[in-house]
Amino acid sequence: MTFSGELLAFMSLALVAIAGGVLLLNLNKVVHMVIALVFTFVSIAGIFILLSAEFLASVQILIYSGAITIIMLFGIMLTRHSETNVPKTGRLRKLLLFLGILGFGFAFYIGIYNLDFGQEAADLHVNNTEQIGIALYSKYIIPFELTSVLLLATLVGAIILAKSDDKKEAEKE
Repeated sequence: MTFSGELLAFMSLALVAIAGGVLLLNLNKVVHMVIALVFTFVSIAGIFILLSAEFLASVQILIYSGAITIIMLFGIMLTRHSETNVPKTGRLRKLLLFLGILGFGFAFYIGIYNLDFGQEAADLHVNNTEQIGIALYSKYIIPFELTSVLLLATLVGAIILAKSDDKKEAEKE
């Protein structure tokens, strides 16, 4: 196995993604969890760039690292939540969890070790963003627009629900 710059970049980005996921699960403060999630999203975008999927990388940065993170932060700031301490888990549970993760990683490695996809064309990624745009705005325009209407309806519904909760809280006080 030869080490190249691409392999080193992939390993670094994969470690950052895994570390962000582990931190997301183990941190106690919600804002810190969101920051760990941003690290995971950005490193996955880097992996997309390594795979010559620039469109997916830019969508990953714009939508997930930007919009979803901002929505999560707004949700955290706008909701009332109590600061209750979650009881710590025992060492046996952490050990079993770690062994389960190692077992899953080993099974995954065994599953892909001798996997052969055959020969692929070398120019699959040429003008991939242009091809996605042409397909999206010609062949899939109806589902694209329906998705935008669905997201708009969801936003309006969330605003209505938030306002009705404020009215109920005002009536109780």
